[in-house]
Amino acid sequence: MLQINQMFSVQLSLGEQTWESEGSSIKKAQQAVANKALTESTLPKPVQKPPKSNVNNNPGSITPTVELNGLAMKRGEPAIYRPLDPKPFPNYRANYNFRGMYNQRYHCPMPKIFYVQLTVGNNEFFGEGKTRQAARHNAAMKALQALQNEPIPEKSSQNGESGKEVDDDKDANKSEISLVFEIALKRSMPVSFEVIKESGPPHMKSFVTRVSVGEFSAEGEGNSKKLSKKRAATTVLQELKKLPPLPVVEKPKLFFKKRPKTIVKAGPEYGQGMNPISRLAQIQQAKKEKEPDYVLLSERGMPRRREFVMQVFLTFV
Repeated sequence: MLQINQMFSVQLSLGEQTWESEGSSIKKAQQAVANKALTESTLPKPVQKPPKSNVNNNPGSITPTVELNGLAMKRGEPAIYRPLDPKPFPNYRANYNFRGMYNQRYHCPMPKIFYVQLTVGNNEFFGEGKTRQAARHNAAMKALQALQNEPIPEKSSQNGESGKEVDDDKDANKSEISLVFEIALKRSMPVSFEVIKESGPPHMKSFVTRVSVGEFSAEGEGNSKKLSKKRAATTVLQELKKLPPLPVVEKPKLFFKKRPKTIVKAGPEYGQGMNPISRLAQIQQAKKEKEPDYVLLSERGMPRRREFVMQVFLTFV
């Protein structure tokens, strides 16, 4: 059987120069003519771009957030991330140019950008990215660039101030809704959230949520039920924080009732019909005297009819 090797020829034109090359496949022919053009071309070659400067140049490929957590622990300042609401899209209804009318008519999807606020001690940084994790990394890189060369702050020696800062940090890690429920639980106040209004077209809904905490109430509006609930909780939380502090209630001490001692009666009528050995031991215990001692003196008789002679010693005080 006759086998024919098929060859492919490719021509490359770049400016006024032209090259040709062959190969057993189109891809190999393209690679061969491209290599020939790179070596023989008289056009200036592009300058290679330097690698991007990245703060996170660790050999272990540590992410900026992990590196920042280590730096924040050394400084004694926790790194707190807060997601921010995305910026509202521009309104094209008032724009009558061709591109605006096209976007309004055909609803071109716009890329979503996430925003994050990072707090490290008294410093604040903002990051953005195509994902929430990318926004956190962007904010962490900005914080690393700003804090790596700063000296580590000294710890406060006053216990009152440090305790207050710890409480603030704990509250900062909690959501506004959780703080509302926590305060309401401590003060025995009922909490209820209710969506009172829903408006707008299906793709641009607007919700209004009302929160009631005891005698306090507030409303919040957002493009989702979760966001409106959060904004309502933020508003009512400002009012709840103005309440006077709760009085310190001391826990009552637990008193354990002592178990009464068993009183053993030593009367002649008590213990009739009881085993004599147990009865004698009870009498000695009631008198707070030493228990009786038993001594075997002798044994006699047939194996099946044994007789034993015992002697008991009583100690009287």
